[in-house]
Amino acid sequence: MTTTDGVLWAFVAVLFVLGLALAASRWPVWAKGLLVTAVTALYFWSDAALEQVWGWPSRHALPERFVLLAAVFDEPAKGREGALYVWVNEIRDGKPLPQPRAYQLPYSKDLHALLGEAIKKTRQGVTQLGTSEPKRGPKGLSWLRPGSDEQVVKIRDLPAPQLPEK
Repeated sequence: MTTTDGVLWAFVAVLFVLGLALAASRWPVWAKGLLVTAVTALYFWSDAALEQVWGWPSRHALPERFVLLAAVFDEPAKGREGALYVWVNEIRDGKPLPQPRAYQLPYSKDLHALLGEAIKKTRQGVTQLGTSEPKRGPKGLSWLRPGSDEQVVKIRDLPAPQLPEK
């Protein structure tokens, strides 16, 4: 059984208990309404949480340091905004993590050009090291600062490793 199957069966169990509570209890109507509202909110929260598990690109910020693996460009057109999709390996403790992660970034021409050049170098065998940092202000409650989810992304060639002397 996969993780998503477990979550599905847990939600079915919650719905079953909700049905019993609504049909067989003598709870006041306001408590039953609150229970229905809570289970409905749980459904929407779990749907958003499972989107991260099912392999959709994350809309979270890019890691501070990463190795660029691939990029796909969805240019804006009439009626849609467009997006940039990147696959990266986060670097922790000086080493890239073994599993890549997909990220969805808002489209910008500058970032499109930067990623395009980086992908050309990647195809030539030059590993690309990327960094990202918030565009405005310190980290913290980003929902208090509109536009604070924007990032400054920089990409450069990974330096050649220095071999020890014999």
